[in-house]
Amino acid sequence: MLVSRLTSFYKISIYDAKVELMNILLVGAGLSGAVIGRILATAGHKITIVESRSHIAGNCHTERCQQTGVMLHKYGPHIFHTDNQRVWDYVNSFAVFRPFRNQVKTTVGEAVYSLPINLHTINQFFGRTFRPDEARHFIENTQADLTITDPQSFEEQALRFVGPKLYEAFFKGYTEKQWGCAPTQLPAAILKRLPLRFNYDDNYFAHRFQGIPEAGYTAMVRAILDHPNIDVHLNTPFSKEQASRVDHMFWSGPLDGYFDEKLGRLGYRTLDFERFDADGDWQGCAVMNYGDPSVSFTRITEHKHFAPWETHEKTVCYREFSRACAPGDIPYYPIRLVQEKALLLEYEALAQAEEGVTFVGRLGTYRYLDMDVTIAEAMSHANVFLTEGATRRSG
Repeated sequence: MLVSRLTSFYKISIYDAKVELMNILLVGAGLSGAVIGRILATAGHKITIVESRSHIAGNCHTERCQQTGVMLHKYGPHIFHTDNQRVWDYVNSFAVFRPFRNQVKTTVGEAVYSLPINLHTINQFFGRTFRPDEARHFIENTQADLTITDPQSFEEQALRFVGPKLYEAFFKGYTEKQWGCAPTQLPAAILKRLPLRFNYDDNYFAHRFQGIPEAGYTAMVRAILDHPNIDVHLNTPFSKEQASRVDHMFWSGPLDGYFDEKLGRLGYRTLDFERFDADGDWQGCAVMNYGDPSVSFTRITEHKHFAPWETHEKTVCYREFSRACAPGDIPYYPIRLVQEKALLLEYEALAQAEEGVTFVGRLGTYRYLDMDVTIAEAMSHANVFLTEGATRRSG
């Protein structure tokens, strides 16, 4: 019953597929590996997944704290949000999703504000009682730097977007801590993704579908991987010898890592987490940002608030510190500045010339991808493999 229901998500039915069955290796048991593996396993292929860590689900791994009972997002919080109906239906076939609104707060100076910047933030910050049209006129005509007509950097985009006062308070310090460089060095596109609202909507995301799996992301990924044609090996780093025994490989590890970093290392930011426990409710929200440069961490997350349908007497919080990713660290955010983009082009050329391997996911393509995009691309990669076939590995 489950198999017949799931085939509706794929372009090819397992009964109609006219593909030669293969032994396929997937490196990484995160979202990319799980989704690709499940689709190809449903089509009859034999799937082996190797994962260097001791758990599945990659950086969206969740686990229950034994001391407090709180569901922990071990690598930072993940809120699922998408406008893609197909992806939403897919994840809901493997997990029960509960609604969740990401209502971020930020501490700046001696005050707490709502993010993203909205009408309440503007009125509170400037001590005004603007209506939407008044606030829009105020920002555009008294704050925004209209001399900037073609913003090239993050700072120029912010100054054109909200002006110097809001930029200094909410963006400059946080961005310097998060990226480890001056906002003048970052592309304007980073800020273009952040909304500015002239109403009281404080939901960080604007997508139709938003939620968190009731039993956590790891349970969802475990359900995706639950197929007789899928064999998962944890605590198993990739080796070239593994690849020599299969017909095709999907690589979701670091792009430069596949080539042993022979052209140099691509740049990433990583995160350090400092846990502390408390009684009751420590900060009253799931995410509290800290924009002041004098505060060394970027934010504090309180994980019981990511499951508001649960009740816990104790609470678990994490301070997050961003820094440059060193060898052996877990990469989180690709830097993608001028130097990295030039190096990326060289690695992409090597990847395109590689036979019998498909590079997928956030690390395999060196892009920051939301979970829904990761899943959509994984579904696409699997369907292309089924419809067009794939080059076999040469040895």
